[in-house]
Amino acid sequence: MKPLIIAIDGPAASGKGTLARRIAEHFGLAHLDTGKLYRVTALGVIEAGADPADPAAAEKAARNVDFARLGEARLLAEDVARAASVVAAIPAVRAALLEAQRHFAHHPPAPAKGAVLDGRDIGTVVCPDANVKLFLVASVESRAERRVRELRERGAAAIYDAVLQDMRERDARDSERQVAPLAAAPDAVRIDTTQLDADQVFEQASDLIARHCGLRR
Repeated sequence: MKPLIIAIDGPAASGKGTLARRIAEHFGLAHLDTGKLYRVTALGVIEAGADPADPAAAEKAARNVDFARLGEARLLAEDVARAASVVAAIPAVRAALLEAQRHFAHHPPAPAKGAVLDGRDIGTVVCPDANVKLFLVASVESRAERRVRELRERGAAAIYDAVLQDMRERDARDSERQVAPLAAAPDAVRIDTTQLDADQVFEQASDLIARHCGLRR
């Protein structure tokens, strides 16, 4: 039986990570935050003392990504997030990580019967065959506010204007890169999370997935 694949895409702080984790837990699916693969890659470059914009250094780090590092707290740091956005624009890095993402989606770890992947190109590039594709959007201002709250809750200093500017720059890099730019798949369902809390987003998404895939809500 083919595994059930749910693709959740969207820009930074749109809520896709929170939604993906809840959907995976609710329906008994495996979860992969693909953005963390790029963060692990970026961290590898930083630890090697190299420049994240150096294609050779970034590709080397991508080919040596260790899935065991996906839960490291260091990945949440803003310098790693910025570097991840840089390495993600490098074609060789995306090529190196593509097969790993597809393998996870089509061969999820037992006992999961499927997988939820969240990122920026899941529905368009990684899993164009996904059973359900969701694309979360929200105003850049609301996303910046969420990121500031998140950073402050972790004890990090965060200035709204700086976070907003960084998010605008990250959105531009993600949307304008030549390979696998951030974009909604033609058959993706858009959910605007600007005025919704996490519970409301989950209710909409889980209801849609249950109806489309014939699952128990």
